[in-house]
Amino acid sequence: MTRCLAAALLLACAPPAVAAEKMNVLLIVSDDLTNNTLGCYGSAVSTTPNIDKLAAKGVRFDRAYCQFPLCNPSRASFLTGLRPDTLKVYENATQFRKNVPDAQSLGQTFQKAGYAVGRVGKLYHYGVPGQIGTDGLDDKPSWQFVVNPRGRDKDDEEKDLIFSLAPNAKGSGRYGGTLSWLAADGTDAEQTDGKIAAEAVKLLAANRDKPFFLACGFFRPHTPYVAPQKYFEMYPADKLKLPEVPEGHREAGPAPAFGSAKPEQARLTDDLRRKALQAYYAATTFMDAQVGIVLDALEQQKLAGKTIVVFMSDHGYHLGEHGLWQKMSLFENSARVPLVVYDPRAKGNGKACARTVELVDLHATLADLAGAEAPRTDGASLKTLLADPSAKWDKPAVTQVSRGTPTLTGEVVGKNPWFMGYSVRTERYRYTEWDGGKKGVQLFDYEKDPGELKNLAEDPAHADTVKQMKALLRKK
Repeated sequence: MTRCLAAALLLACAPPAVAAEKMNVLLIVSDDLTNNTLGCYGSAVSTTPNIDKLAAKGVRFDRAYCQFPLCNPSRASFLTGLRPDTLKVYENATQFRKNVPDAQSLGQTFQKAGYAVGRVGKLYHYGVPGQIGTDGLDDKPSWQFVVNPRGRDKDDEEKDLIFSLAPNAKGSGRYGGTLSWLAADGTDAEQTDGKIAAEAVKLLAANRDKPFFLACGFFRPHTPYVAPQKYFEMYPADKLKLPEVPEGHREAGPAPAFGSAKPEQARLTDDLRRKALQAYYAATTFMDAQVGIVLDALEQQKLAGKTIVVFMSDHGYHLGEHGLWQKMSLFENSARVPLVVYDPRAKGNGKACARTVELVDLHATLADLAGAEAPRTDGASLKTLLADPSAKWDKPAVTQVSRGTPTLTGEVVGKNPWFMGYSVRTERYRYTEWDGGKKGVQLFDYEKDPGELKNLAEDPAHADTVKQMKALLRKK
């Protein structure tokens, strides 16, 4: 018998190769979270040990950007992998399937790949705090099982215990739409986010013996900034430093760049600003503690070695920078998001990535990492950057936001015409056009001006850069 024949017989008799074990996916989404209050992104004030620990062992993306700094458009975008202009979702009222009924969501991609797929808490848009405990604008085809916890924060809301900067506002404008906060009585476990963590732990245990895609959506630090009293005590308000805004900064315009400012914010005193900062920091640290509970359960269930973990926010947030609060701007604070990806197999683990990436890349990335077949999306897989965070990457990030009176179709209403601002970000520059440039243009050089205080768009010395950035924006 020849060696070749012997080898052939051995192969014929050998048992079939065992298919590689599928990697689980745990997607953790925080609501309205800025990079600037996370230790892993350089905060010297905030305490976020659990997110920091995940960032230390995974890949931390330092230049990650949302596609629209508002909950519903952003979440619909990253959960489908389609840009807001593809989905035609620009506000918090439209469920994306109304416009694109056949879109394949991230959850559907993993269902088709044979995964158990579920969510607990906020993934698609909820009105906060009004819709806590409901399905909100959820997408039922995305999940096989869902849990909608409701905690004592809702009870405290109904008891009118929460401070609001707009106490007479109606509906979401009273709490969710403006600055509001409460140092709550009781324990972490009584809060909605505490209940979300507990339910996520149960779901990990229930699905530990099969491949799963579990999405865990926390509500904090979205306003109202509600957290147990102990977290407020960690951040004495009188010790907090307020952002410095140069005199005449807002007046220099362009006006739409500051269009996210709300009338009631004119009532902010320095004392109230510090209390708002205190409450936001408290809510962030409380949320971090809940993230820790879920990540600890992953270890305890011996799932950490075969689970891809993503931590992110739906968009960024202003805490007084540029004189602005909350979201809906195209400045860095609003467009930039925290994004950490930990794949136990990735060679780039423990490093930071300085490439410009987008949340619209999430769908393609997770499908690629898990070996699932993804539909065509508007994003690109980040797998190359997880293997080598310094790999060549020339894809910029595009963020857009609307101004004027919003309608579902975009037509002019009354005296406030609806128009869009678009911004493109490279590793060095951001270029923004308001209404195609008719209502203003901005260019910022982050090497020399990280605070975005000097608009270079009209500077002849930067004409070539404007031309190059404009061309990138047109490719969006």
